[in-house]
Amino acid sequence: MLVQRVATAAVGLPLVILLIWAGGPWYAGVATGLILIAAYEFMAPQHGSGAPLSFATAGLAAAIAAGAFIGPDWVLWFTLAGVLITLVWVTLRANPETALPDFTHAVGGITYVGLLGAHLVLLRELDNGRDWVYLAVLGTFAVDTAAYFTGRAIGTRKLAPTISPGKTVEGTIGGIAGGFAAVLLANYFLGMRLEAALIVPLALVLPLAAVTGDLVESIIKRGMHIKDAGHILPGHGGLLDRADSILFTVPVVYYFLIWVVP
Repeated sequence: MLVQRVATAAVGLPLVILLIWAGGPWYAGVATGLILIAAYEFMAPQHGSGAPLSFATAGLAAAIAAGAFIGPDWVLWFTLAGVLITLVWVTLRANPETALPDFTHAVGGITYVGLLGAHLVLLRELDNGRDWVYLAVLGTFAVDTAAYFTGRAIGTRKLAPTISPGKTVEGTIGGIAGGFAAVLLANYFLGMRLEAALIVPLALVLPLAAVTGDLVESIIKRGMHIKDAGHILPGHGGLLDRADSILFTVPVVYYFLIWVVP
């Protein structure tokens, strides 16, 4: 498992770095495609790998990310359209027994994967967005990596045994510390050089958001009675398993820049 995780990261991380550097339509297009797959992984366990609702929800979630490349307002419109289309869908099917769970699950996929994931594009389109995406993604990876190795080395006390039995308090503390350091280092070496009063709060909040995102996906998978959302990434599971923390940390960085940074 560890060998697979390292090999996948060794191949994937340089590609991610190159894609973020490129930006533009290439970045937005790949991000949209990844969200399409992740949203499908969210839907398929409950509705079947070939279910029309799984494909429709994945497409609607991806449309939100595509809209983000046009402008922030389009994220709102595409999200509202996705919710309304889903409501019409379940109504026209006229099956009262499944209408409510189908609707709530589809809207969950649209908002959880599509709306949150669209911030990957929104953040990249900001001024100096490339470096901020680097900070968000690399900071998140630092949390995951530090938590994994700290937990394996000294982890004994379970963090949330009913949600994610493998996570430990020690591993989580190590992950938060690793993420904190990564954000401070990225702030310096990527040239943002925000003062301590601004960057330290972000360095504290981003790791907490990463841990929260990981736990959120874990409890969703427990409800679906699955271990991994998919199998596309050896050693990591599905794309949703790899992006669960990023779905929370990237919006945190985006709104930090919009609301806090002068």
